[in-house]
Amino acid sequence: MKKFISLLAMAMFATVSFAQDDASEVEQSPFKGVDNVAKKEHIANKKGIPYVHVREADVMWSKTIWRIIDMREKMNHPLYYPTQPQLDGRRSMVRVMLDAISHGELTAYDAQIGIGHEFERRLDYAAVQSKMGAGIDTVEVRNPDTGLYERQVVTSEMDVTLAKKLLVKEVWFFDKKYSRMDVRIIGICPILEKESEDGERVDQMLGFWVYFPELRPHLMVQEAYNTKNEMQRDSFDDLFAKRRFGSYVYSEANVYDNRTILEFAQGVTDTNLEAERIKSVLFQKEHDVWEY
Repeated sequence: MKKFISLLAMAMFATVSFAQDDASEVEQSPFKGVDNVAKKEHIANKKGIPYVHVREADVMWSKTIWRIIDMREKMNHPLYYPTQPQLDGRRSMVRVMLDAISHGELTAYDAQIGIGHEFERRLDYAAVQSKMGAGIDTVEVRNPDTGLYERQVVTSEMDVTLAKKLLVKEVWFFDKKYSRMDVRIIGICPILEKESEDGERVDQMLGFWVYFPELRPHLMVQEAYNTKNEMQRDSFDDLFAKRRFGSYVYSEANVYDNRTILEFAQGVTDTNLEAERIKSVLFQKEHDVWEY
């Protein structure tokens, strides 16, 4: 009897050991999480191209522009989707920003001061969460047993789908050293859309600013969806560097406290015409420095 119990205990111990070995082999398997013909490593190990140093003496002309990227446009869908936390190794543009801020690797700045004051006041992560719809609220709920209304504390999570647009601050300049017109993105700010309390209109508000050069390392390693070839995906940094996004001009630096186009143009037609005029100025400026 004792010999039988000993043999049974040894068999159980061997079974547990084999199960642990199998589990460890699965965890250490190089093919875990690979659901394609090849493991994607290009974007994760990609090194972005650093900015070329620009001297003040080489900048013959410059213009600061604020433009809006509507992520609901088909061309900009790679920036908006996925709306889930993570899908197929992809994250949305705003999700990348929030994850970096939560880990203390990116600084958020208050956007309510107005354009031209993008990086003056820092925001902590709690303030960013509040702007993205997270927080604690008290609502009145009817108790089905007593029929009375009781106060109940409700906790809401961040909702990245609130950010439908991106406000981009950039500087266009002509570099005489390389004899070319160039552009540098300075900052990005999500524009949030929330329904009013009466539910009759949608209010837009600026979320928070982030300094684009500080954000670039996170964009370099985040792949964006390619509708034409899933194995040849670019990073978010490539999308901005190659200007593969649709946008329209919102404001330009001016003597009137950087007022927006909406402050002096009336109607959709006048607003679009003014935005196109600013774009044509940027286009013509490069041609004006040459003689044909």
